[in-house]
Amino acid sequence: MTQTSDNVTWLTQEAYDKLKGELEYLSGPARTEIATKIAAAREEGDLRENGGYHAAKEEQGKQELRVRQLTQLLEHAKVGEAPADDGVVEPGMVVTIAFDGDEDDTLTFLLASREYASGDIEIYSPQSPLGVGLNGKKAGDDAEYELPNGKKAAVKILSAKPYTG
Repeated sequence: MTQTSDNVTWLTQEAYDKLKGELEYLSGPARTEIATKIAAAREEGDLRENGGYHAAKEEQGKQELRVRQLTQLLEHAKVGEAPADDGVVEPGMVVTIAFDGDEDDTLTFLLASREYASGDIEIYSPQSPLGVGLNGKKAGDDAEYELPNGKKAAVKILSAKPYTG
């Protein structure tokens, strides 16, 4: 999955199917299961000191948050459409960079969200400092991004190719 500035989510068919299945489970059977847990815990008595009840309610809240996230993500999904192979860094691209122009100190990663990939490739979010610093640049360009300590780091973009997962 990859989100661009216009809030489109790019998904492979495999990722879309997996997320859709998760949403269907969380919206159906999982809701029934958590309601049953809450009802059973409620029958145990005093709710103020009922750890099982509070744990079940917390689990329900997390589950409902995930349902909302998946619903929004899938509403904006474009399935199976990879970005163009034009060397421009954008979500859905496998990017190779060299730190401080040192061609021996490189990093290759997928610029996307974790749901997009199905493999062992390292993933960086388009909203991360590195993602923001690289987005829209082309292979051969220099870029910089802000480190957590406030300093800037310089990189050279060696390549940007569509993820084929």
